[in-house]
Formats: sequence, C-alpha cells, structure tokens
Amino acid sequence: MARQRRADGPGDASPVRLIAIAVVLICLVLVSLRLLPGSPFEATAAAKWGVPAGPAERATEAPSDRSSRPSPTPTPSPTPEPLPFEAKDLDLDIDGWYSWSVLDRRSGEIIGSDNMDETSTTASLIKAWIVADYLRRADDAGQRPSDAKLADATKIIRDSDNTRAEQFYNTVGRSASIKRLISLCELTDSKVAPDGGWSRTALSPRDTARMGACIADGRAAGPKWTKWLVDEMRLVRGGGDFGIRKAFPAAERKTIAIKNGWIDRTREQEMHINCLAIGDTWTMGVMVRYPIGKGYEYGMKNCQKITEALLRPAT
Repeated sequence: MARQRRADGPGDASPVRLIAIAVVLICLVLVSLRLLPGSPFEATAAAKWGVPAGPAERATEAPSDRSSRPSPTPTPSPTPEPLPFEAKDLDLDIDGWYSWSVLDRRSGEIIGSDNMDETSTTASLIKAWIVADYLRRADDAGQRPSDAKLADATKIIRDSDNTRAEQFYNTVGRSASIKRLISLCELTDSKVAPDGGWSRTALSPRDTARMGACIADGRAAGPKWTKWLVDEMRLVRGGGDFGIRKAFPAAERKTIAIKNGWIDRTREQEMHINCLAIGDTWTMGVMVRYPIGKGYEYGMKNCQKITEALLRPAT
C-alpha cells in the first residue's frame, strides 16, 4: 500500500505562497527596469545628478536667448559741478583794451570774450613757462637741478625775479623755448617776440588759459616737477599777487596758482597787465592794455574786476 504524502510538508508549496512570491519578484523586476538607463520604464520626473534639465524643465526657467532678456538700466553719470564762471558779454567801464578766456580742464572747452584770440605782450607771466621748460628738460636729461637752481626758480615764480629769469631763458635756448611752448601746449594765436626776448612774447588770453592747462596737466614741467611748480605758483607774493584769485573768497585763494605780468611799454605808451590762474577744474587768462599814465594798479584792479564780473553768484 503506497504511503500518502503530507500536503503541508517542507517539500511542498501552497498556491497562495507561490502567488505571493511571484508578485514580489515581478515588483523587483519593475523597479529595476525604472532605474535602468535607456529602459522604457526609466523615471523622468526628476532630473538626475550631473545631467542637465530637459527641454520641458528649461521652459519654466528664464529665457535662454540673451537678446530677449531685459537690459540693465545704466547708472547715469553724475552731472559735473559747473565752473565758477559764466560765459557772458562784458561791458565794463575800463579804458583801453581787455580780453579774457576760461578753459574747463575736465572737457577742454574754452569760453571767452570775442577778442580772446588777440595777443598782447606777456611780460613776467611767461616766466611760469620758462621755469617749467627748464625743469622738464633737466629731468629728460636725467639731471636734478641743484638746490641753488631750485631756489632761483622759486625767486622767479614767487617774486618775479628778472635777472634769474633771463639766466634761465638763456639756458633753455631763448626763442627756441617759446617755440616749444607753442608746439607742446598747442597754442594757436601766440608768437615769438621779434627781438627774441621773453618779455615781448605775444600771447592771447585763450593761449594763456591753454598754457595754464599745459602746466596743470604735466606737459610743461613733466611728471616729476609739476606739483612743485604749481605749489610755487600758489605762493606768489608781494607785488605779483593780484588779479584773478583776488576775486575769490579768501579761503579759496590759497588753492589757486597764479603768475602775473606787468610792464610799462614806453615805445607804445601803454601799460600791459596780464593774469594767469590755475584752479582745480579750470584755467583762466585775462589781459588788459591802456594808456601808460594810468599806472600799474589800474590794470591790476581791472584783472580782478573782470574776473568778479564773470563769477557765478554765490549759492
């Protein structure tokens, strides 16, 4: 008689148990297929590490076309402070001829009287250039002026010493120095004196303002000596301290560099008075000529009077 096999023995499996195992296996296979790259069941809802977002995801971000992006609004440049002078026609009670010009050092723009291109003899005003030319040429030659020469230069600028100015003028080649001035500082109206002397150099108020800019920006004296020269021009004293900067409040005067010229021309029976000033943002030239009998102070005061008439009202 054959033995009966037990239905729940270890070698047998119930139908329910087999179905459960099959379901588990199917789930594992499906999960594996979703994780397998390239599989039709691969998950696409989330971006994968190291893989750029797909087109559908990029569509929700900022446009990729740079031309369609809004341009940033440029920051406007601050409006520069106006010069302390106003361009205007002057009708002053002054005998003789007078002319003026102002140069904006920031833009190079020049304003002035209708006759700002007319010339007059410079007298001592030209000494600022003679010293500048001497200092630049010495530095170009790799030389440093001696302390004695610098002391002489100080006397020429601060005290308008004629004897030392003539010595420096001879050193820089006399009229050749004025030709360098006209070329280097881009003057358009000025001329070398017929006799070659420094005092009769013909300069216009417009070219005087240009020469001031040439000194201020370093072309005249060179990078090594420009600050030294401008500082000396701020220290002009005695009889040479008149004119343009006297029109400014006392607190501002010490910041303005000047060099003036004054001479009686007996041949022409005229007084020639000239003023050069260098401010932080501007340079200015004023020239007057009038009958010799009126004396020096008449012209000195009129340089100041012309400047005062051009200054903007205090705010």
